[in-house]
Amino acid sequence: MGRRIGTPSAEEWSRPRVVVDRRTRRHRKREERRLRRAARNPSVLLKELKTIPNILTLGRIVIIPFFIWLTYKADPLSSFLAAVLFTVAAVTDVIDGVLARRLNMVTVLGKFLDPLADKLIVMAAMVMLVRLGRVAAWAVIVLLAREFLVTGLRTIAASEGMVIAAGQEGKWKTSLQLTGIIALCVHYTHPLDLIFWTVPVNYNAVGQVLLYVSIFFSVWSAVGYFRAFGQMLSKSRGGAHGAQGA
Repeated sequence: MGRRIGTPSAEEWSRPRVVVDRRTRRHRKREERRLRRAARNPSVLLKELKTIPNILTLGRIVIIPFFIWLTYKADPLSSFLAAVLFTVAAVTDVIDGVLARRLNMVTVLGKFLDPLADKLIVMAAMVMLVRLGRVAAWAVIVLLAREFLVTGLRTIAASEGMVIAAGQEGKWKTSLQLTGIIALCVHYTHPLDLIFWTVPVNYNAVGQVLLYVSIFFSVWSAVGYFRAFGQMLSKSRGGAHGAQGA
């Protein structure tokens, strides 16, 4: 018996139900995936990111654009605020290292982010200081080249299982360099109020002297790194040859 014209067939009647079933299955799958993600433990990197030392390190990276903006404005107030921001970054660098060691929060992410944050803000400061004519370009080139060379050397040493400790000259380099950058950021002459008298201080001249002195310690420490690496490499090769001979 034929069906009337205009009357839906059994297949047509079943189509809406099929569509509803497919939508329901897709919705259930999405819900199951959402529940699995919610029940999944956070990744190791996410846990490391939430530690106090790494939060401080991220804070140093976040303030870099504000530091650049203040340095770019170059008026006395902005220059002073840029110096304050750089000082805060230098102090938090010390604090997060102390906290990481004392609270046993030394992490893989922290070992990557901490030197990265230091180099980013120092490079930003030096580039801006060259642009403003507060320091010679050759001095910045020497200091940045030293950083890249030493970083590459320590990476190669680490791949060989060697650890090159920082010497005292490297610590002097860091102290003089950071203090010099802070003084160069201030730039202008400001009165220094002592107990019995007030002395006008040209912070740009003070910063230049400190930065140029840091170049000497920078080159000296780089030579010490390469010498230490060469000695470690010769000892490891000598030990390997001795083992083969035995």
